[in-house]
Parts: sequence; structure tokens; C-alpha cells
Amino acid sequence: MNGPDSERAWPMYRALVGVGMACGLLIAIVFAGTRPAIEQNRAEALERAVFAVLPGAERRVTLILTADGRVTPDVEAPGERFDAAFDADGNLIGAAIEASGMGYADTITLLYGYSPASETITGFRVLASRETPGLGDKIEKDPAFLANFEALDVSLDETGMSLRNAIETVKPRAKSEPWQIDGITGATISSDAVGEILTRSTARWVPLIVENRDEIAARGRDEAR
Repeated sequence: MNGPDSERAWPMYRALVGVGMACGLLIAIVFAGTRPAIEQNRAEALERAVFAVLPGAERRVTLILTADGRVTPDVEAPGERFDAAFDADGNLIGAAIEASGMGYADTITLLYGYSPASETITGFRVLASRETPGLGDKIEKDPAFLANFEALDVSLDETGMSLRNAIETVKPRAKSEPWQIDGITGATISSDAVGEILTRSTARWVPLIVENRDEIAARGRDEAR
């Protein structure tokens, strides 16, 4: 565009660019200013969730599982994070593990507690979900569904390397085995997704926690001293 029209349009372009830059700068400043509070709130919510999924826990220690299967308290080490929870005397209560997978609407991220003593999942909390309000979000609120995870069997077979029985989601009120989950009427996909997420995660994590149980327990005794 040339001539008078171009000259009239140039100030508008400059104004738009200036407004865009100012808005971008403002967003960056707000994000930088609120990020510490967001991270603090997330950490506090995670801590509450850890104690909720591991009844009897008084303290927690964040540990890292390294690629070669070692457990270390060095949270800067490369690997996967989990939380070990202990009673007031430093005895191991269990491990709290994050897991995620696709639900009906989007990714579901959850936290579950595992007790090596009882070989069960002892609790379950949804950390992030966009499931349909009033239907899919029942995985977070339905008392009957949440009761599935108070003592859900995830015992290992004779090899100690695999679950004896994979977690199975069944129709509502059809549960007959300790490794089964009663699904939710009207939220079949969401409740099935929870079962699938837990099946994949426990199949991997339970053998690792059992294998490293003594090392994990020692971290609790170290903290108690």
C-alpha cells in the first residue's frame, strides 16, 4: 500500500504493535509474579493428597527412582519422583505415586497410595481433570467410587515381577473380587480410564517399590533420627 493511505495507516500499525507488546509484557510480569504462589499452592495440595491416600502417615519424604532402578533422596537427580510416607516412629506406611492417562475429555492426572504391607492401594485422589461436570467428574466426588480404593488388591505373583491380577473396572455394584473397581453409571469412560491408568502404573511401580522397600524404609529411619 503506497501514497496517502499508507501514511494514514502507519500510525495505526504502530499503535497496534505497541499495544501488543505492552500486553505481552504485562502477561509475562503477571505470570512471573504469580508463579511462586501457584507453585506453593500446588505443593500444599500435593502434600494434603499424599496424607489423604496413605492413612496413618505423619511425614513424607520425596524420593527419586533413577533410570537404573536406584532410590535416592536427591530430588535434583534425573529420574521419576514419588513420595514415601512414614508414621511418627519412622516406620514405612507406603508410597504415593502420580499417574496419568486419557479420560473422556482430556488427560486425567491422579495420585494413589500403595501399601507394601497389605499389598493394596489405600487411597486415590484426582489431581487434574477436565471430565464432564456432573458425570465424568464423579471420579473425584462419588463416595462409592472412591471407596474402591480403600483396599484395592495389587499383590504380586510368585515371581515378584508382575501383578497377580490386573485391576479391572466392572459394572456398578458388580464387584466380586478385591482387585475390581465398581464403575460409575453415566461415567463409564471416565471410571474405565481410572482403572486403566492404575493398571499400567501399578504394574510398573509396585514391583519397583517392593524391590526397593528396605532402602525406602531406611530413608524414614534417617529422617526420624
